[in-house]
Amino acid sequence: MPLSLKIAADIGGTFTDIVMLLADGTVAMRKVPSTPDDYGRGVVEGIQALVADLKLPASEISEVLHGCTVATNAILEKKGARTALLTTRGFRDVLEFRRIRVPRLYDPLYRKPEPLAPRNLRLEITERVAADGSIVTPLDEADVRRAIETLRREKVEAVAVCFLHSYANPAHERLVAEMLRRELPNVFVTLSVDVLPEIREYERTSTAVINAYVGPPVATYIRNLETSLKRAGIGAPLLVMQSSGGILDAATVTSTPARIIECGPAAGVIGAAYQAAVAGYANVIAFDMGGTTAKASLIEQGRISRTDEYEVGGGISLSSRLVKGGGYALKLPVIDISEVGAGGGSIVWFDKGGALKVGPESAGAVPGPACYDMGGTAATVTDANVVLGFLNPEALAGGTVPIKAQLSRDVIARNVAEPLGVSLHDAAWWVHVVADSNMMRAVKAVSTYRGRDPSDFVLMAFGGNGGIFAVELARQLQIKRVVVPPAAGVFSAVGLCVAEMQFSQSHAFLHRLSLLAPETINAALDGLAAAVLAKLQWSGKPARTHRTAAMRYVGQAFELPVDLPDRPITAADLRSLAAAFEQEHMRTYGHRSADGSDVEIVAIEIVAAVVEPDAARPQPHAAVPPALPLPGTRLAHFGPAGSHRTPVLRRAHLSERPTPGPLIIEEYEGTAVVPPGASAWLDHASDIIIDVGP
Repeated sequence: MPLSLKIAADIGGTFTDIVMLLADGTVAMRKVPSTPDDYGRGVVEGIQALVADLKLPASEISEVLHGCTVATNAILEKKGARTALLTTRGFRDVLEFRRIRVPRLYDPLYRKPEPLAPRNLRLEITERVAADGSIVTPLDEADVRRAIETLRREKVEAVAVCFLHSYANPAHERLVAEMLRRELPNVFVTLSVDVLPEIREYERTSTAVINAYVGPPVATYIRNLETSLKRAGIGAPLLVMQSSGGILDAATVTSTPARIIECGPAAGVIGAAYQAAVAGYANVIAFDMGGTTAKASLIEQGRISRTDEYEVGGGISLSSRLVKGGGYALKLPVIDISEVGAGGGSIVWFDKGGALKVGPESAGAVPGPACYDMGGTAATVTDANVVLGFLNPEALAGGTVPIKAQLSRDVIARNVAEPLGVSLHDAAWWVHVVADSNMMRAVKAVSTYRGRDPSDFVLMAFGGNGGIFAVELARQLQIKRVVVPPAAGVFSAVGLCVAEMQFSQSHAFLHRLSLLAPETINAALDGLAAAVLAKLQWSGKPARTHRTAAMRYVGQAFELPVDLPDRPITAADLRSLAAAFEQEHMRTYGHRSADGSDVEIVAIEIVAAVVEPDAARPQPHAAVPPALPLPGTRLAHFGPAGSHRTPVLRRAHLSERPTPGPLIIEEYEGTAVVPPGASAWLDHASDIIIDVGP
């Protein structure tokens, strides 16, 4: 047994997944119920259980890798810190004005979500910096002292500071931070120049306020988890997944917690990209369906889609340059993921017109679906899958989650079949179909709506429920092949194990290409690179960098990212940048300028990633679950394809020769359904390959 091991914990709405990637690439795993009262407790208990099963001393764990939802939940549940904003006089209401856009055009009663910093805690400070960095109005320190007294009186827990054009000259923000930290040492302070030193006042202000709002709850959660791990004898450093898909040390995360707002789904996409490269697939749609939500993301030519056009909260769950106004602007790098409220725990209901609906409300871990026998009385997707015979009618997760199938039959009959006047199996199938249609929206949001044809991609399905719905979803989208990777039900935790340690930073850099000298951009890139690389010095390992420029036509309002060579920029490089930008503009929007409009750079960004030797990242190729009952057969219902006595197999029973469906491939952490007309086989990377068929 190796002396250095990584263990990963990913918190979901229903289960917390614990994974240890062993030196030979095998995956040891445990699923434990999530503990909403204290999510960290479930993490520690799950790690202890897995380590005990493997008969390993906790001291052999070298890293604890973690993906959590604490920052997202703080926003969605409005349970963040009591947050104030200090801003330039006259700019108090930037958070209210936003972009004067609404996400629902024909809803005259639509109301924007309330700002995370209420108006009485948005305080104006006399100061002014021009766009070139020159000081127009010196900072009035008396204003700052009066604001500090107000913050003290109002018992504020967090403060965001965002002054006009501070990205060009941060002196005023830095001075205010010194005063705040001296006078209010227990208050969490965020400067806009530390989280987003770029143009656009609303996005910069909103991002700074989000960082402040989630700062105290994230810091408390991380601190308590580290304490609990040490009490359990696990002294390994805690590393946390970022929304951009990189791993970062806990100390940096607690200072810039906005980086983990959308970290939950990111790890699964990282794992999908890694596994796709191993299996030889360049174009993949990653499809992750768990207990609460279903997520989709595009991997094109081996590259993960990332964006900084994101909104969180307020019902927005995807990135779009067109759909704006429903949430809080977060202009930090995130993996481009679309998400809908459709998971195993999603509740079935009827709207006022009598139409069958699934989600977004979920039964969660407690009380859970009715079949868990923990007090749940609502019909859920999991109950429908039990009725259809897709899920084990005795227990899930290797027997750790007992199932009472009769409770599923009762709740589907009472809540769905009787109101619709249909048979029990038809009712369960209709729930399955409606859930599938919900998830199709997520897949289309990252493919069809971006000008991509889903049939040009394979669908990689993971999460506890991904393999159950993947084939029917693929058929509807005319996708020919589904890939179910090893350890699919805990795949986001596997993604944590193969993710890189990474840090990124952007900075304003407003220059026309036609007037830009190579030495100017090289000096800016060198300075930014030094700052970014310094953030990874704690790892003690070398790092590589990737550089991009945010570019636009002069006069445009928004920009697109264009890659920069990772070497000194030459005059020839600057000339070719305009053509590269126009190609990206054509690819994204379907047109380019016809009048030779000048192009400008708005910001530069550098991403640094720690270089790990290949031996340090073993390829996940098999699962090591607890003992499972021997397979057999059970009756399963496939809607129009009828009912079939269906073989129940394990992944290991498949070979390189296709086995025709119907099949149910049941594993410790998840299930894959191969309906009639499809066939399944095993590839060299231990993936289940399902050829969808007609």
